[in-house]
Amino acid sequence: MAHAHESNTKRIWIVLAILTVLTTVEVALGIVRPDFLVFNDFLGTHLLNWVFIILTLVKAYYIAWAFMHLEGEKPWLRRAIVWTGVFLICYLVTLILIEGDYLHDTLAPLVKW
Repeated sequence: MAHAHESNTKRIWIVLAILTVLTTVEVALGIVRPDFLVFNDFLGTHLLNWVFIILTLVKAYYIAWAFMHLEGEKPWLRRAIVWTGVFLICYLVTLILIEGDYLHDTLAPLVKW
């Protein structure tokens, strides 16, 4: 028996709207750069950078959820895909922040920032 084709037009527009709002917030924060986010640090990094990292992870998760159709998969497969990606991205961000801090400390006496 053939399956009926369902239109996903409404769903695509909803996903587009959510991703547009998240991207607009990122761009607005990048332009405005609020003082309380720029001059306060958490774990050696500005709060504004943490906001960008978190919003990027949320967008990546939502893209995988919507366009890879993970909402219809078994829970163990969803966890395997999503948590692996989240772990690897968090690991990469941690390494970049550690290396960037090291480079800044090493080159600070030599370069006028």
